[in-house]
Amino acid sequence: MGLDDIVDKAKDLAGDAADKAKDVAGDVAEKAKDVAGDVADKAKDVAGEVKDRADHLIHGDDDEPDAAPASGGTGV
Repeated sequence: MGLDDIVDKAKDLAGDAADKAKDVAGDVAEKAKDVAGDVADKAKDVAGEVKDRADHLIHGDDDEPDAAPASGGTGV
């Protein structure tokens, strides 16, 4: 194996390594997008829950029964 063969083999290996690094970087970028989308969806869900709870505190909710009077009476 001559010096030219060694240089050619080194070039091939460097090219293979660069291709692999590019593939891995693409996979990492795709995974990051997926995670960011999941986080955004969760944040949207939590924001909706917070809004619903705030609306309930501000306006009340007809779906829940009225609380008994604080005096312990029946409210009749």
